[in-house]
Amino acid sequence: MYEIPTKIEGKQYSLYKLEEALKPIGYSIGGGWDYDQGYFDFKMANDEGYQFLRVPFTPVDGELDTRGVVVQLGKPFILNHVYQEAVDDEAGVGVAAAGFDQFAEPKDRDGDIPKKYIDFGKELVRELEQILS
Repeated sequence: MYEIPTKIEGKQYSLYKLEEALKPIGYSIGGGWDYDQGYFDFKMANDEGYQFLRVPFTPVDGELDTRGVVVQLGKPFILNHVYQEAVDDEAGVGVAAAGFDQFAEPKDRDGDIPKKYIDFGKELVRELEQILS
């Protein structure tokens, strides 16, 4: 994980307005969503796993599953999930099934992050600062 300091950390927004601003530019509410926290994810690449920028948020007025909730943004960070290379013995019987097992646990949930993704993540955060100012 690589954290990126930003001026948007600690700022509060309507979750609905954030979704309207961020979804059209490639963000989605990530799989780490829960009632007391959530994440906007931007998939940066899919190189031997997947690399993404994650922007955490927590509710400050209302609950995440309710209309009109206001959230506070946390510090964005980059994650690099590296998949296990495996052969799936159950799927594709009689067919070569070598490659990535999409259901396997990641080989490394927090792999090293190449500089190109750190630079790209910083660029994405600068874009967020402009959009959310």
